[in-house]
Amino acid sequence: LDIVVANSNDNSVSVLLGYGNGSFQNQMTFSTGSYPQSVAVGDFNNDTRLDIVVVNSLSNDVSVFLGYGNGSFQNQTTFSTGSWPQSVAVGDFNSDTQLDIVVVNYEDNDVSVLLGFIIIGFMNQIALTAGHGSRPRSVAIADFNNDSRMDVALANSGSHTIAIFLGDGNYSFSNLTTYSTGSTPMSIAVGDFNNDSRSDIVAANYDSQTVSIFLGYDNGCFTNQSIYSTGPESYPYFVAVGDFNNDTAIDIVVITRGTNNLGIFLGYGNGTFSNVTLKAMGYGSNPFCVLIGDFNDDRKLDFAVANEGTDSLSMFLQTC
Repeated sequence: LDIVVANSNDNSVSVLLGYGNGSFQNQMTFSTGSYPQSVAVGDFNNDTRLDIVVVNSLSNDVSVFLGYGNGSFQNQTTFSTGSWPQSVAVGDFNSDTQLDIVVVNYEDNDVSVLLGFIIIGFMNQIALTAGHGSRPRSVAIADFNNDSRMDVALANSGSHTIAIFLGDGNYSFSNLTTYSTGSTPMSIAVGDFNNDSRSDIVAANYDSQTVSIFLGYDNGCFTNQSIYSTGPESYPYFVAVGDFNNDTAIDIVVITRGTNNLGIFLGYGNGTFSNVTLKAMGYGSNPFCVLIGDFNDDRKLDFAVANEGTDSLSMFLQTC
């Protein structure tokens, strides 16, 4: 596995090609727009090669880098978004086998959906309104109502909610449904936490120092939140999911910026979780994102943590 990282202050992305043993080549950098914040990958031109999309907060656009399949990329092509885009995800929202892009716009309180077409362009965007003062910070994509169409979930830091837009499969969406979270949700992730083949949601609540768990029904609705503490003064900033202990139950990992920790909640497979276990990242590391993957080909999930304070990437390889 390889890694791509957005470098906000350098206006670039770094690509680190993996050797398959948990180590990486030196970075290659590619220029982006102004203040890149979030990155996603997908094959945008159907050539079986992975491409990159980056959201640029200050230039209010996304950069698309088409891959050559050898670890290098073309120069960026940019497409406009709303104001102060924060997070990006990709999926096929109109069932045409072409990947589309969804971006959350913090200052506009909405979401931009850019419909892709084969000649590497994106048609005029549509905007999904998240509500006055919602301040969306993170987006995730999944089929929440089991109709084989992609839906959108947001973490709204201003209104302290998650918002769900159900997709119609033709580039249109239902009105939003919201569920209360803790205070200032900053990140959202999707997984099946109770083994019922339905998508569930976890949100990291920065100011209440908790994570919220929402179990999904098969109609796009969710239970009210269950709350787990991430510890005093922890300020959780980013959340991701995976089976970290190979017990077939989905677990949760959270980045806590206040305490410079990596926090792990082990899942029991029934929608409940253990108390958080913390791993120190080091004083001044200021971690802000964690990537999950098998970086050394041993069939165990590893962590790659991006640290703003030390301008570094920390690798945690599972040994058991």
